Amino acid sequence: MTNLILFGPPGSGKGTQAAKMIEKYGLVHISTGDLFRYEMGNNTPLGLEAKSYMAKGELVPDSVTIGMLRNKVDAHPDAGGFIFDGFPRTIPQAEALDALLDDKGSSIHALIALQCDDEEIVQRIKKRGETSGRPDDNDEHIIRTRIQVYKNETTPVFDFYDAQGKSHSIVGIGEIEEIFGRISAVVDQLQAK
Repeated sequence: MTNLILFGPPGSGKGTQAAKMIEKYGLVHISTGDLFRYEMGNNTPLGLEAKSYMAKGELVPDSVTIGMLRNKVDAHPDAGGFIFDGFPRTIPQAEALDALLDDKGSSIHALIALQCDDEEIVQRIKKRGETSGRPDDNDEHIIRTRIQVYKNETTPVFDFYDAQGKSHSIVGIGEIEEIFGRISAVVDQLQAK
């Protein structure tokens, strides 16, 4: 089993690369955004709990998010591993994810961070905004704010896993296959151990 955290700022190509990783390695992609939409859309107990916090304008507690992750992991007992996308964003979340996987007799094997310079990201998101229909993809101020939030939130998590020798920084600029080759080199090396 190979468990990976896929990091990268908005527009860095995480979705594209995750799809290629799923195809090559048979991993299950867990996006916290998708989890929230599924749980709330199906009015599950955790979805209803998340809605109650959001209705009050409060952040959903980590315990609820971890519960959703646990449900997703439990639903795929035969998975070859998982790609965690959008989680963890804080050290307490990283510790909770490690505890969840430890309960399953597993662990995070690597954090892979796609690195792109800010100007590249702004241009990619604005181009995506031409077809995405998302107003935030067309506002450069919002794009730059999202980039800064990503940097502020994720740097401590990168450092947390780096202290365990698990963080890998990948150049996220170039052709899709070229970037995937860099990711595959890391994953192939992990699986060879």
